Amino acid sequence: MPATLHVDDLTVRRGPQLVLDAVTFTVAPGRRVGLVGPNGVGKSTLLGALAGTVELERGSVQLLPPGAGIGWLAQEPERRVDEVVRAYLARRCGVSAATAELDAATAALADTTADEAAAAAVAERYSDALEQWLALGGADHDARAEQVWHELGLAERLLDTPMTALSGGEAARAGLAALLLSRFELYLLDEPTNDLDLDGLDRLERWLRGVPQAVVLVSHDRTFLDRTVTDVVELDEFTHRATWFGGGWQAYRDERELARRHARERYDEYETKRKGLAGRAQREREWATQGLSKAKKKPTDNDKFIKHFKVNQSEQLAGRAARTQKAMERLEVVEQPREPWQLQLSVGSPGRGGDVVAALEGAVVQRGGFRLGPLELEIRAGERVALLGPNGSGKTTLVDLLVGRSEPTEGRRVLGRSVVVGEIDQARRLLAGGGAFQRAFSDASGLGQSETRTLLAKFGLGAEHVTRPLDTFSPGERTRAALALLMATGANCLVLDEPTNHLDLPAIEQLEQALDGFEGTVLLISHDRSVLANVALTRTVRLEAGRIVADEPV
Repeated sequence: MPATLHVDDLTVRRGPQLVLDAVTFTVAPGRRVGLVGPNGVGKSTLLGALAGTVELERGSVQLLPPGAGIGWLAQEPERRVDEVVRAYLARRCGVSAATAELDAATAALADTTADEAAAAAVAERYSDALEQWLALGGADHDARAEQVWHELGLAERLLDTPMTALSGGEAARAGLAALLLSRFELYLLDEPTNDLDLDGLDRLERWLRGVPQAVVLVSHDRTFLDRTVTDVVELDEFTHRATWFGGGWQAYRDERELARRHARERYDEYETKRKGLAGRAQREREWATQGLSKAKKKPTDNDKFIKHFKVNQSEQLAGRAARTQKAMERLEVVEQPREPWQLQLSVGSPGRGGDVVAALEGAVVQRGGFRLGPLELEIRAGERVALLGPNGSGKTTLVDLLVGRSEPTEGRRVLGRSVVVGEIDQARRLLAGGGAFQRAFSDASGLGQSETRTLLAKFGLGAEHVTRPLDTFSPGERTRAALALLMATGANCLVLDEPTNHLDLPAIEQLEQALDGFEGTVLLISHDRSVLANVALTRTVRLEAGRIVADEPV
């Protein structure tokens, strides 16, 4: 039975820092709520609080009926060492835990030494365990898992492959398979579109539109949000509170823009009135002071009536100034709208190299059971090429070959002269490890300490970030760091592998603008349909099963 989620006065702190304040909303069955806000505002924290893994300072999270099962898809797939895909799917669907409980209850039921009261409790435990196991689909889980895996176009051998051996796209599809197999009463999804290809996105969207359960999801994919959510909850980075918007993604965009325009208009009207009254009060005080000063001076005509008139007139002006001041104080104060931090990204270029950036001539790469090629491909200076294709088609392998990270096992690769590559890789490995972030960034960029701190501040990475180990960074923080490194190094060839993963919406829009202003060569791998539509491409290269099947101008 689908559950209803009630969130009341939910407040979370991390040490002295307020993360979420008095968040209150209700999600009924069939509603799909998009949770939005800038990176670091607390979206993943809120999902964790809803799942019961984050401690609350105050407030409550209630499910009706109580005890309803929650399906939680984390932002990055949890890859346990030595856990194969079959076991991962069973664990993520809750079937593993339900099976273990059913086995334990069955063993307890077979214990004939228990007294009558204990036997009744054991029988009730067995009944509950069996009901839960059946509700989660344990009876036919293995058969359904193989069917879903086949429908996703993945090789059956991967079901017995360790999760740690999967590519980013394969791991994303494993997460999608877990969703399609699951039978929970409430779903919490954190960036479910990351690394999914277009077919996977279509399957996810169709599944979401068909589930009767309540769903709360975090995503920065604008097309996905437009096609799936029925409501939007926006977290404010200044107040740490939540605002509910009904009517879907476009209705939220329109209503938010209207609210911001009205807030600006109200503040401008208030400021105009306040400044007008303040100026008038100042003039009236100055006139009253000047008039009184002149009146008290020895008059040339010795007419006491004229002197009295001038003093009285000055006092009236002082009274008018006081009334104007009172009118200003009676104005309803309108706070100035606070502007959110924006990523100001620009990617410079050290200058153009040769006409050819990279070329492949009969090039082949063999990686285990996967073969890329043979390929004939030439990338010319200034081209903006999108590399498209399903997960596992060889896009990332092709990029590795083009930039010289791997060597062809057959054929040859030619790199153009004076090519300076700036890269954001799919796994964000350029800045990785457990060392201090500032040292790693300085080593990679060649910048000094002061220059490094100044640049990182532009990307929302402040003093609290530079001394932290890199392995404590969130996915969004790692992506912003990678963008900062692009800006620091300068490049005439940008290689971007799923660059919008983990970026918030304003940062994605800034990246699109920066790419439009970049004069060098761009190689872009992305399944974000809005990005592919907004970036001015000159060419698309489509791969399937390690071969180029289409190479077309845009």
